[in-house]
Formats: sequence, C-alpha cells, structure tokens
Amino acid sequence: MLPSHSPGDSGYISRGTPVYRRVSIAFRAAGLVIFANLYAVQPLIPAFSSAFGRSPATASLALSASTFALALSLPVFASLSDWFGRKPVMLISLFSSSVLQFAVGLMPTFWTLVAARALEGFALAGLPAVAMTYLSEEMDSASLGFAMGLYISGNTLGGLLGRVLIGVAADHTSWRIGMMMFGGVSLILSAYVAWSLPTSRHFVPRRDGVSDILSRFGHAVKRPELDALYLVGGLLMGGFVSLYTYMGFRLARAPYHLSTSVIGLLFFAYLAGTFSSSFMGNLADRIGRHRVLPLNIAIMAAGAIVTCARDLAAIVLGMVIFTFGFFGAHSTASSSVGSLGGAQRAQASALYLFCYYVGSSVIGSLGGFFWTDMGWRGVIGMILAAQVLASAAFLFARRKLRAA
Repeated sequence: MLPSHSPGDSGYISRGTPVYRRVSIAFRAAGLVIFANLYAVQPLIPAFSSAFGRSPATASLALSASTFALALSLPVFASLSDWFGRKPVMLISLFSSSVLQFAVGLMPTFWTLVAARALEGFALAGLPAVAMTYLSEEMDSASLGFAMGLYISGNTLGGLLGRVLIGVAADHTSWRIGMMMFGGVSLILSAYVAWSLPTSRHFVPRRDGVSDILSRFGHAVKRPELDALYLVGGLLMGGFVSLYTYMGFRLARAPYHLSTSVIGLLFFAYLAGTFSSSFMGNLADRIGRHRVLPLNIAIMAAGAIVTCARDLAAIVLGMVIFTFGFFGAHSTASSSVGSLGGAQRAQASALYLFCYYVGSSVIGSLGGFFWTDMGWRGVIGMILAAQVLASAAFLFARRKLRAA
C-alpha cells in the first residue's frame, strides 16, 4: 500500500523547498547525535577486552547491550508517538540519551558500563522508532526516498564521528573524557533539533488501548512482504556490525599493529555510506526499489570478499565497497517499509528497526565466536551466509516491492 499523499498535494513537504532543507538538516543533526552515541564504543571493544580481561564476544556486549535494549524499546516509543506526537518523543530520546552518554564515562567497572549502555540504548530508541514515520507522514511520495536517504546519511556521519573521535580520545586522553564530551555536544545538537524541526502537520493522535496497539503490530507482522524486509534489515545489519567490530581485532594484531586512533580513522569508510544512502534513495525513486536493493546486497558481498586480502589498502577498499552497499540497501529497505506500511506505518517501521538492531546485537556478538575459532575468513563466511539469506528474503518480497 502506497502512502495516501502524492506529489503536489497541499501541505506535504516537497524537495527543493525551504522547509525541506530545514527538516533535512534537523534530521541529519538528530541522526548524528543518536548514532555517534550508540556506536562510539565500537573501536574500544579490543581495548575493553584487554583492560577488563574479557573475551572478544564478551567485550562486544558494550555495544550489543545497547543495540539490543534499543531494539526492545522501539515498539514502546512507536506506540508512545501515536499518543503524544512524533516530535515530542524524538526530543525526549535526544535529550535523555545525551545525559546518559555523559554518565557512561563515569562507570567504574565493565559490567556497570554494560548496564549503563543498555539504559542508554533504551533511551536512544525514541528517534529511530519515529523518524521514518515522521518523514513518511510529512513528505510527498516523490520526495520520500531522497529524504530517507538524507536522514540515513546523518546516521552514517554520526557513526563515523563517534568512532573516530572516541578512538583519538582513547589514545591521547581517555575514552571516559571522550564519552562525556560526546554527551555535552549532543545536548547542544539536541537543542538545535528542538528549535529547527517543524511540528507534525499530518499527525493524528491515537489514544488506543494496549489491545488496539497489539492489534496494529499484529497486522504489521502478518504482511509477508514486510516480514521479508524486516529479515533483510536484521541480516544485513548483523553482518555490517560484525565486519567493523572484528576488523578492529584483526588490525590491532600482527602484521598491522594499528593503534586505537588509527583503527578509528578507518571508519572514514562510512563516508561511502553517507553518499550511497542518498544516491541509492534517489535512484530507487527513479527506477524502483525492487531493482536497487539486490544491487546493493551484491555490492556488499563483493566488498566483504575484498577484505580477505592481506594488503591494508585492499582491506580499506573492501570496507568502502561494503559500506557503500550496506547503506544503499538500508536506505532502500527502510523507505520500502515506510511506503508499504499503510495504516500500520509506525508499527512496521518499529518492527523493521527492531529486527535491524536485534540482528546487530545477536549476529554482532556471534561473530566473536567465528573470529576466535576461525579468524577473519570465519567472520566473512558468516557475513556472506547472512547475505544469502537476505537475498532469499528479498526474492520473496520482490513482487510487492515492484509496486512500492
């Protein structure tokens, strides 16, 4: 089911207008806050493993705990946004997660750090749970794919800056100071979003009871084409997080012996995702999501294989290719969910992101066992297996995607 609004409808935001630029900048700032804070610990996982005497799989809980808590709380925030509005829920998420990011830097032990990160993950969920719904409600259909791509490009910038800056802080001052600095900057950016983002014009409050909410989630689950997209998101995200997490372990060892800050710089490969998310979103608007999604899965697979080279330059090239494909696929799949969701758009978006982050936490931690037992080729084998399953899920949804 397509969105009820179409290009040129009065009151909907169209590409090229001042309000479109304002919304785009606000969502880029919001995505930067959320994803810088969520993924800041990723380059520190090898350091946590060493400092706290934990295995790679256990040390990865510093990231997995927050992504899993985020996944669990997505349906909660999606339902709250139906009651109280999209913008208030997003602002609560931005401000509360910024405060908790500061608090993470004060945690004295590994397990208190994991607990604080889980609480932060819960707070972080409010923006991603609602952002796709806000855009789907407020944008005309011809502008939605590109707008979604711009939002996701803000996510990539946040993920990049979070990883790079915390790596530099860990080598030159302290990761604790880096976390607290992130918290302060995040509060400033959150204030900008509160000032800049327009209130929803097409939001209609729904004061439904728990049974009604569960019913809408049930309808969103009973749509096979949406279920396939949920699975695609989870499988691809799990492979993506695994590649970046265990690449840190690989490059910290012989023959590379890279420092934490240099490993953090490798996350500049995220810039490929910043470009591909908007580029592929625009391409999907023109030629169809059913054509663009498999192309990006194939690009991911090619990049993963290239990272098996021993030469560092080839490894970086593989990361760039893999990242380009991943964010193009995510942009395409997420905008497809927004288009197909219909009356259950908020619930469908929340379920997509639920699977997306469950895949991140479960497959991301599972990769630690492959790394320990089989090394880098084991990690890549796991990632490629996930992409094969994602491709099979896509084939199931292809007919519906052709109409989206």
